[in-house]
Amino acid sequence: QVQLVESGGGLVQPGGSLTLSCAASGFIFSSYAMAWYRQAPGKQRELVAHIGSAEYTNYADSVKGRFTISRDNTKNTVYLQMNNLKPEDTATYYCRRYSWNDWGQGTQVTVSS
Repeated sequence: QVQLVESGGGLVQPGGSLTLSCAASGFIFSSYAMAWYRQAPGKQRELVAHIGSAEYTNYADSVKGRFTISRDNTKNTVYLQMNNLKPEDTATYYCRRYSWNDWGQGTQVTVSS
């Protein structure tokens, strides 16, 4: 059974930083691409970043240069380092086994002064 458990969300001031983590189980983690998505109230869920099994990365234009996705295959964990956060980054952030219908429960990120 695939499980994805996100953590690390919270309230942060504009310009601040957070690191999200997603612990995966139930599949051979190192063999799959992983991704972070986000959904703000009243908006569609959008892809933020993804990382391939060979650690190729891709980012949404809105987060390029501020967010970094990484993975640790020894810990079956994917991370999202978020720097210079803006109020428009406020959303629920979800981890996904990329291209599969496997999602975490989400973690809330709120950027506000």
